[in-house]
Amino acid sequence: MKLQKKIVVVTGGGNGMGRELVLALLSKGASVAAVDINAAALQETVELAGMNRANLATYTVNITDRALVDALPEQVISRFGAVDGIINNAGIIQPFVRLKDLDYAAIDRVMNVNLFGTLYMTKAFLPHLLARPEAHITNISSMGGFLPVPGQTIYGAAKAAVKLLTEGLNSELLGTNVRVTVVFPGAIGTNIAGNSGVVIDNQQEKLREGPIKVLAPGKAAQIIIEGIEQNRYRVLVGSDATLMDAVYRLNPQRAARFIYNQMSSLLPK
Repeated sequence: MKLQKKIVVVTGGGNGMGRELVLALLSKGASVAAVDINAAALQETVELAGMNRANLATYTVNITDRALVDALPEQVISRFGAVDGIINNAGIIQPFVRLKDLDYAAIDRVMNVNLFGTLYMTKAFLPHLLARPEAHITNISSMGGFLPVPGQTIYGAAKAAVKLLTEGLNSELLGTNVRVTVVFPGAIGTNIAGNSGVVIDNQQEKLREGPIKVLAPGKAAQIIIEGIEQNRYRVLVGSDATLMDAVYRLNPQRAARFIYNQMSSLLPK
């Protein structure tokens, strides 16, 4: 779906990759409804939009609140007249601990934001998207959604669920006007840890200097937008995601062992 003159909703639009998606969409001539739980962060996105801010509306919404999400489509349609696409980008990671040490509050939060937030947004907007001449749903999974990362087991489970949710939705919508894309980012240079309330220690910060290449969020946003405009089934973002996808297809156990060797130092001893 070509994005010029389209109306697109982006969750997590207040920072990181979500903010870059908002700004890139605006630069392509789209109108954007940016959704985030952080009102101050959304205002920063508005300021960064510059002369394109007239085509940007912001909504401070907790996407884990189903009632608030159910009310969102009518608010966006009241502002822009229609909705042509959604990008379910908002997500959080878990503390870098083993499952046995992860409390249920953290488990619920990670599942609610990553999986149920995506589900609520999709369910709320889908009837309106089906009414458009063409429309698009983009769900952000993760490299961790197909490859186990030590200390991110619940995050990975949530993102794996997003993967299958998106692929199932794609199959259900064959023959309709709605196209569906699932996205697998690797390591992206965002503050997802801070936004998730996860404290990163010095050892974990040093991982950024290791063999895993961190992609700039602006570049990640461009790759995702290209995938949307090409109506791609799946989009791999970053050389690490591309490489590990290939390795995992050939030998899942070897891929899992490789990531363990690279990242097991993140776990408490």
